[in-house]
Amino acid sequence: MQVPAPFEYERATTVDQAIGLLERLGSGARLVAGGHSLLPMMKLRLANFDYLIDINDLHTELGYIRPGPDELRIGALTRHRELLESAELAAAFPIFADAERVIADPVVRNRGTLGGSLCQADPSEDLSAVCTTLDASCVIRGPGGAERVVPMEEFHVGPYETAVGDAEILVEIRLPVRPGGGSAYEKVERRAGDWAVVSAGAAVWLDGGVVVDARAGLAAVGPNTTGIPGISALLRGRQPSEDLLEQAGAIAARSCDPVSDQRGSADYKRHLAAELTRRALRRAVERARS
Repeated sequence: MQVPAPFEYERATTVDQAIGLLERLGSGARLVAGGHSLLPMMKLRLANFDYLIDINDLHTELGYIRPGPDELRIGALTRHRELLESAELAAAFPIFADAERVIADPVVRNRGTLGGSLCQADPSEDLSAVCTTLDASCVIRGPGGAERVVPMEEFHVGPYETAVGDAEILVEIRLPVRPGGGSAYEKVERRAGDWAVVSAGAAVWLDGGVVVDARAGLAAVGPNTTGIPGISALLRGRQPSEDLLEQAGAIAARSCDPVSDQRGSADYKRHLAAELTRRALRRAVERARS
C-alpha cells in the first residue's frame, strides 16, 4: 500500500489566514483543496511536503462565477461540477462545458477545483488548455492583500511549476468577453475519465464572416502547446474554410512534441493533434456563426 511521507495538517478559513500560514511555514507547505492530483503524487513520493494547508473552507470566499459586460470572473475554489452546471459560463464559453464533461468522474468533479487544476500545471491537464485558449488572466494574492494579474500564457513557467510564489495564492481567473465568439474542446482518451491521449481547444471570433481573432491549444503532447501562435496568425483576417482548418491542423501537429507510451505512438498523437484541432476549430466557428 502506497502512503505519503509524514506531514503536518493545517486548516485555513480565510484567504488571508492561508497566506499567513504559507508565509510562516515556508516552501515546505502546500495548499490542498480537492487533492485529486496532489495526493496521488505524494503517495508515490513524487512530491513531499512538511505541511498541507486545507483550504476547502475558502469555497465560500473563492467559489463563484460572476458574469460581466467585459469579462467573466471565476473564483479559484469553484468546483468542476459548478463549472459544468453554470448556464452563464456555458453561454459565454461553451468550451468549459465540453471540457468538464470529459474530466475524470463525478467524484472528482464534485471536489476538484479550477484553481487546483491550474496550479498543478500538469501538461496533460484539460483546463490549462481551456484557459489559455480563452486568453485568461490569473489573479494572484500575496501578503498584505497585494494582488498581481498574470496572463495565462505566463502563469505556467514549466511542467508542474507556476508563477505563484511561496506565500501567494491564486484567487481568481478572469476571461475577457468579446462579441462574435465561439469555442469548443475535443479530447481522445483511452477510457472515460482518463487523462487525455490528446486534447485540443479552440476559440474563434468572427465579424461579418471573417476571423478577427482565433486561438488554439493542445494538452498531453508536450510542454508549451497550450497556445499555438501560428494557428492564430493563419486564421486572422480570413474566412473559415475546410482547407484553412486543414492547414491549422498541420500547424498543430508540427507544434507538439509527443512521446510514445502506453497511450499511443508519437505519430498517432501527432495525427490526433491535427484532427482534434480541426474538429475544435470547426465547432468553434459553427458556434460563433450561431
